[in-house]
Parts: sequence; C-alpha cells; structure tokens
Amino acid sequence: MEKVNILDLSELYRPEPEAQKRKQAYRNFDENKESDNSHIKRVQETYKLMHTYQTVEFVSQKRDKWGQLNKAEMNVMQALEFLNNLVDESDPDVDVPNIYHAYQTAERIRARHPDKDWFHLTGLIHDLGKVLALWGEPQWSVVGDTFPVGCEYGNSIVYKNTSFVDNPDLKDPRYNTKYGIYEENCGLDDIIMSWGHDEYMYQVLVGNKTTLPEE
Repeated sequence: MEKVNILDLSELYRPEPEAQKRKQAYRNFDENKESDNSHIKRVQETYKLMHTYQTVEFVSQKRDKWGQLNKAEMNVMQALEFLNNLVDESDPDVDVPNIYHAYQTAERIRARHPDKDWFHLTGLIHDLGKVLALWGEPQWSVVGDTFPVGCEYGNSIVYKNTSFVDNPDLKDPRYNTKYGIYEENCGLDDIIMSWGHDEYMYQVLVGNKTTLPEE
C-alpha cells in the first residue's frame, strides 16, 4: 500500500465552517437510487458487505481474536501516523487519510470544550481502532457505523432497507425478532454490537487501564 505523505495539517484540512456546508449535507446516505459517483458507490458496497457478514457468530470470532491485544505495541502518535495509510471506505464526506479526521475531530472539540483536555484526547484517538484495516481486516469489518446484532435491525441503520437481505441472521429465529437474544430494557451493557474499530479501541483502552474518565 502506498503511503500518503502529510506535510502540514493546515487550515485546508480542518473542519469546514458551517456557513460553507450545511449540516444536513453531511452523512447523506441515499439508498433509494443508484449513484454514478464512484465515492458513494464505494460507501454503498462497503455497507452491503458489512450488513451481509456481520453476524452474532462473526462478532464472537473477532472478539476472541483481537481481544488478545497481542498484535503490536505503539503510542498514540505512532498509531496516528500509521493511519496515514488509511482512507475510510465508509465515509461519504471524507476521501483523505484518516489521520486528517483525527485532528479535525480533536480541534473541533477543543474549540467547543476548551476546558476538557480529556475530551480533546478522546476525539484524537476515537478512530485509532481502524488500524485493524492495515493488519488485514477488510474495511467492512472495521469502519462504518455500529449496530446491535442478535435482534431485529433498527430503522436508523445506514442502508437498512437494502443491505441486510443476505445476512444469515435474518433467517435465524433466535435473532430475527424485535428483541432477539435480549430482554426488553436490558441496557447497553448486555448488547452485542457489530464488530469494528469502536469495539476494538474500547478493548484496547480497557486492557491498558485507561485513565480517561467514565464520562
């Protein structure tokens, strides 16, 4: 994979002023028509693969494999530089290496919450789990939005109406009802989420005894 060299994280790559781009223009996932835009087609294909193969069994296997936290040891800056090699295939708004997004997020949080240094750090590292894609995991099992598995899929999931048709859990009576393997009001602590960078980074932080506050 060819490395994308970053010389300067200038204003060019910081978040656009809201006056330049309306909020509703971001994260526009239109599943009602085929797109001729190669960027959007890539996003659609990534979510189709994700929603086909993210099953309860798949998530369990990935948790066991990556939960060992034995792949590499690096500090935050090394991990950020590693993400210089990754362009997120699921993002409809950004087509630059993921390190840009990390700095964008941290800078925007710092502007809004200048007194919460732990929050700035959280924004900076929130996508570091995407290093999984540079260790051989396909992007559909790393990037994108997460969702509960083991139950009926919610209407808020990206491309929900068109992308789950080939997922085997849809045909499994244990998983395809409203609550599936869960009880009503069971709480998020008992929910199994789809596998990806968020869950992996959570495991990394817990395994390394993070000092980030519970908040």
